[in-house]
Amino acid sequence: MRRACSRGRDRSWRQAPLIDPKQAATGRALAKLPEMPLQELRLARGLSQEALAATLKVRQASISKLERRTDMYISTLRSHIRAMGSEPEIVARFPDGEVRISNFEEVEEEQ
Repeated sequence: MRRACSRGRDRSWRQAPLIDPKQAATGRALAKLPEMPLQELRLARGLSQEALAATLKVRQASISKLERRTDMYISTLRSHIRAMGSEPEIVARFPDGEVRISNFEEVEEEQ
């Protein structure tokens, strides 16, 4: 399996292994990877762009565009992650520890 590579971006800081399709189908690959792009996450969950688009009630092209973005609204990311069956979490990592940021969960409740 080939990993998609962003043009002009150095991703050497990320040493995530390639996903074996058999592991991805069972979800075991997710437990081994601390981070991955949205496209790889979708594939690891065994979802096509078309299936995810149907869940979100958008066109497949919208999913493709979202997966290539480097900047997006937190609410957009939240919807995308929830459509894959998970909950997003934002964590601030400091030298002396980590803090889970809770503000973003309240945004949806207030709207």
